[in-house]
Amino acid sequence: MKGTIFVELIKMAEEAFGEDAVDDMLDRANLENGGAFTAVGNYPCSELVKIVEAASAQSGLSGDVLQRKFGHWMLAHFVVHYPEFFADKKNAFAMLEAIDGEIHVEVRKLYPDAELPKFETERVTADHLDMTYSSPRPLVDFCHGMIEACVDQFDEKADISRCPVHADPNSTTFQIKRPS
Repeated sequence: MKGTIFVELIKMAEEAFGEDAVDDMLDRANLENGGAFTAVGNYPCSELVKIVEAASAQSGLSGDVLQRKFGHWMLAHFVVHYPEFFADKKNAFAMLEAIDGEIHVEVRKLYPDAELPKFETERVTADHLDMTYSSPRPLVDFCHGMIEACVDQFDEKADISRCPVHADPNSTTFQIKRPS
């Protein structure tokens, strides 16, 4: 995984818990690199999972809740650092539909070695989008948080439910429904 994800997770934790608590948390996580991450580096997802588990132990929040909060954090990061991806999108559905065909295409240009999740979307009705997330990484809750934050970013309301894809434990179909 790209180092920027790790750097931002640590920033979020420092804002929430303070630097000293995060230093203790990173020590307890027993990370391969001792918790030294750079935005341009590549690191195994297992290290991210260790950080989330250590943050969960530190905070008392479940790993699922922390991943969703981190999804919100990362979407805010993307809005600030990559506003061009959001500029021509009229609503959250348009943004979500653009991830694989537009945004990930640009990411691959910058980072050809990036291992990105796959997103397939289907517009069921004007107010209902199904989005299937597939990844070898256990980050379904992180994705859920990013979808919630995307809906918020466009000042919209939506009910978001999810249904696991039984053939793949790290895949989920999100059903995103705006109120009629």
